[in-house]
Amino acid sequence: MTKTDEHAPREIRYDVAGGTATITLHRPDLLNAFTRTMARELVAAFDRADADNDVRVVLLTGAGRGFCAGADLAGGGSTFARRGTAQADGTIGGVPRDVGGIVSLRIAAARKPVIVAVNGPAVGVGATMTLPADIRIAADTARFGFVFARRGLVPEAASSWFLPRIVGISQAMEWVATGRIFDAAEALAGRLVSRVVPGDELMPVALTLAEEIAANTSAVSVTLSRRLLWSMLGEPTPWEAHRLDSRAISALGQGPDVAEGVESFLEKRPPRFSARLTDYLGVVPEWPARPADLH
Repeated sequence: MTKTDEHAPREIRYDVAGGTATITLHRPDLLNAFTRTMARELVAAFDRADADNDVRVVLLTGAGRGFCAGADLAGGGSTFARRGTAQADGTIGGVPRDVGGIVSLRIAAARKPVIVAVNGPAVGVGATMTLPADIRIAADTARFGFVFARRGLVPEAASSWFLPRIVGISQAMEWVATGRIFDAAEALAGRLVSRVVPGDELMPVALTLAEEIAANTSAVSVTLSRRLLWSMLGEPTPWEAHRLDSRAISALGQGPDVAEGVESFLEKRPPRFSARLTDYLGVVPEWPARPADLH
């Protein structure tokens, strides 16, 4: 059974089927160009997915022939000046928040694993918003570009943190300093995506991966593992990982999912996990932690 939003948003689509929430950027006539409205709708969609116990995985993709062509530049040369003066989305460090960063940090904080199926051009914020996702799969027709230096900007959406950690500093700087568009094969070679598939296979491959997670794993285990892996990227030694691993193993070992996981393995049957995610969210700290100067 598929559940659809009774109050459909304007610039995205949200659907749930088989444990997967599919969020589709939906401005196909403009290659899904990014707007403040789209940003707010994306944040609301991730809020909704996190609150729905039936959702195990979030899949993000684009409608039509593009994933996201970057910021909507309909405002001309003053596009970013007007964005910079808007206060509706809060401030950080005393200045208006970068709207792309609002989206990327919401994706980073997701309780469910996030897969991105890049179906076409992903440029500017169309590329950077994908970086906090856990898995990126690209169609062979996809194109990428961190084009900010060609627009007089710096990389946004907190990508100066995410991109070097994903692809390494040398590859990150090559793409950022040149601002050039590159193809899916180069994205794969640079480890920006984990695999490239023919365009007509993209959604089936992504959905199969989502279904594998939903059918075979504990929601609690996946959420806590996601937090552990991302949060440890900034730790200088493995000791904090050992501390949090020990806490999580102690808590989960006393719960129903570990017992079910072992028993189902021994009995050679699919597991039926029952632990409630809300009962375990305090075991591992939320990531990323909210800073004091965010208002």
